[in-house]
Amino acid sequence: MTEEALTEEVVARLDGTPDLRLREVMQALVRHLHAFAREVRLTDAEWIAGIGFLTETGQISDDVRQEFILLSDTLGLSSLVDLINNANATPGATETTILGPFYVPNSPQRAFGDSMIEFDDGGELTTVSGRVLGHDGSPIPNAVLDVWQNSANGFYAVQQPEVQPPTNLRGIFHTDQQGRYEFRTVRPKPYPIPADGPVGHLIDITGRHPWRAAHLHVKVSADGFRSLTTHVFDASSAYLDSDTVFGVKGSLVADFRPSGDGPLQCSVDFVLTTDQS
Repeated sequence: MTEEALTEEVVARLDGTPDLRLREVMQALVRHLHAFAREVRLTDAEWIAGIGFLTETGQISDDVRQEFILLSDTLGLSSLVDLINNANATPGATETTILGPFYVPNSPQRAFGDSMIEFDDGGELTTVSGRVLGHDGSPIPNAVLDVWQNSANGFYAVQQPEVQPPTNLRGIFHTDQQGRYEFRTVRPKPYPIPADGPVGHLIDITGRHPWRAAHLHVKVSADGFRSLTTHVFDASSAYLDSDTVFGVKGSLVADFRPSGDGPLQCSVDFVLTTDQS
């Protein structure tokens, strides 16, 4: 049997897959995976090392830490999937970007203008405000903003259960009748992805840095509109041009401006696409 004949036999055995989309995906996966092995002339030792890497990636993952998402992020796959699925976005709509591995559902409901700060570690106080709009510029009342970010020490609350309250720097906010939102927080900081697992080791041995540019995460949703998963990046942050998960888009970069003796101010509007678009 030749290398090419083996590939075609494996593909042929998937011909009976009842789900047509699953058949398409699995057959393409086999062709590309076999082509990769042939291109690099994969050795037995390298194949075993790859199996060990994937095994370790699964073993370190749990309900808090998703190492496979981190792997997808650092290989650019998450950002590629995001680009594929949002290629036909309405012009002028806020761009999407990756979810990231630290999203936790069911954040606390907070009122307009409330603070998300439940753990004081010296971060720069910041007020984030703006509007949620339709692509025609009309305000969207009662839109939902699910916000989460890291603290000044660089960690998300979910990473430090013995240090930070579990809902620190997390919150769900709603827009008012004019489509406005506002909340108080701290300025986000650049941070390294978790480097104590297999993905961190891979980043190290390939000569890359592990740092993400400073950002807020926001999921925005409203009836009749497509849900948006995006970031707000700090314009003065390091790593904007080398974010380790390839998540930065220029339109998502915003200024955090001083406002006299008060907190920093960051103003960002989110523009949603209708479900029919």
